[in-house]
Order: sequence, then C-alpha cells, then structure tokens
Amino acid sequence: MNMPKNLKKTLVVGISATALFNMDESDRIFLDSKDNDPDTAIESYRNYMLKHEDIALEPGTGYPIVEALLGLNRYQEDSDSPLVEVVVMSRNSPDTGVRILNTIRENKLAISRSAFTAGESVVDYIEAFDVDLFLTTNVDDAQKVIDSKVCAAAVVKAPPKNETARPEGQVRIAFDGDAVLFDDESELLYKTEGLTEFQSQEDRKRDIPLKAGPYAKLLIKLAKLQELLPMRIEYSPIRIALVTARSSPAEMRVIKTLRRWGVYIDEAFFMGGLDKTKVLNAFRPHIFFDDQDIHLDRASSTIPSGKVPYLSDSELSRIELSKK
Repeated sequence: MNMPKNLKKTLVVGISATALFNMDESDRIFLDSKDNDPDTAIESYRNYMLKHEDIALEPGTGYPIVEALLGLNRYQEDSDSPLVEVVVMSRNSPDTGVRILNTIRENKLAISRSAFTAGESVVDYIEAFDVDLFLTTNVDDAQKVIDSKVCAAAVVKAPPKNETARPEGQVRIAFDGDAVLFDDESELLYKTEGLTEFQSQEDRKRDIPLKAGPYAKLLIKLAKLQELLPMRIEYSPIRIALVTARSSPAEMRVIKTLRRWGVYIDEAFFMGGLDKTKVLNAFRPHIFFDDQDIHLDRASSTIPSGKVPYLSDSELSRIELSKK
C-alpha cells in the first residue's frame, strides 16, 4: 500500500478506457447484442472481454498525450508529488477491466490509479480523484463535467487514420481560444452580430482581459508545471500552441489576457477563419482542443482531437442545437 500523495502541484488527467485504448470491437459486441437480445448484452460483453483479456488493446485517441505527459515524471524530484498522474476511469466492471489493466502493464504505462464503475457514470468521482482534465468518448459524461465546472473535459474524436509523427521527449498541446481557453462571450457576439462588430469590440477592449473559459485552469496548471521543469521555458518539454480563428485587430486582447494570467504560450496562430489543419500538422500536437466540429472534423484525420462542449444552458449551446 502506498502512502497518500501530495497532488497540489500535480497535473491529474482522468481518461476513460475507450479514450485511452481503441475498444471499438468490444463496444460493437455489446451494441449488437443489445439490439438482438438486450437481456444478454452485458453477459455477451463480459464473455468477450474475459476471452480476450490477455490480448492487448490498440492505442486510442488519448494514448499519445497520456504517454507523453507521463514521460514528464522523469524530471520528478519528490516521490510523493509526481508532476503528472493519470487515472483510468471506466464504466467497465473490475472483472471486465482486467484487459484494460493488462494492456496498461504491457505498454509499461505508469498508471497506478483506476476506477471501474460497472455501467455507472464516472463523473461523480472526478472531484474525488482531483482530476484537472477528463478525456472520454461519452458525450453525456463530458457534458456533465463541463456543466459542473469541476475541471476541463473533452469528447475525443476517433483515432487519426494518418497520424502525424511528433518529436520525442516533448509534450505538445494545441488549444483553440474562444469558448475553450476563454469564455464564450466574444464568440457569441461573432455568431449573433457578425465579424465587423466582433472585431470592433475586441479592439476596443484590447486592454480588458477575457474571462476564463473551461480550459483556463488547465492552461494555468500547465504553466505552473513548466516552472517545475529544469529547462528554461523556451526549451521546456511542454510546448503549447494557440490556434484560433481570430485575426487582427482581435489578437491583441488574447495576448494581453494570457500575459495577465501569467501564462507563456510558445506559439500562437491567428488564422482569420482559415482551415487550421495545415498549421496543426506543422505543429504536431499530441492533442488539439476545439469547440467546433468544422475544425475538429478536418484536423482529426491526422491529429488526436477533442471537442470541448458548451455549457448546456449557454446561448451557444442553444444556437448549436437549433442547427440540427
């Protein structure tokens, strides 16, 4: 038994088994059984997982970022305070979760904490595990976490089919700005009043910091994590990029907001509405977070990507629902 850890300075990532590993086949077994005979679906799934528990699962969308983040612990100085900790949070039962645990061991991932809830939502345990970022394939779970404002959350897209290679020994993360790092006020103005009014307001308020969005706390924690690493910030093993649809004159407010937060961004791309995919392929992040499918659907073919949901009661959420 391990002594309690001090996680105050630790970045904690909670990830579902389906985000960490590709479990499409086992999910298909469950869904097919549920369609044919709902009463036997769970038993069919359990039998499949038990039969295959010694066969390692393939990496999922969240695997690259988890592996890279865990690699930062090579710089850890205090054994009771890791730089990064990952928690697997799964709707599997402990019995069907053996295959997941076996794959973690086979891949030598330094993951020691896990939660298996046998079909129940894992969301109630997010705060108990001190999670800063939750990655999942379950839309409802991600939405509940975003609405609770406990931590950042994203619904990961399918694993890239033509994944871009990344530099070793470095963690690369790309963020969108509005409704991700910053709140949705400016994006709502753009969608309701248009580009001209949006740019006019952002230029007028360039010295007024943007309000924090759902990923602000995560970004600030990453910045603090950078400070714990032995390299100068320009050569840090953590490299962060902002890839936003904004352009001049709306860029200055973003830069000044990040400065006010005490956050160092390595690279910033103000795309002016252009496709983000080519820039992302050049940056080669382990994961990219955005709130809009138009950007994510293009990028996710080569870049691991996660969608950041809007708050359920937000005007942006209502606008999005009206389009369906």
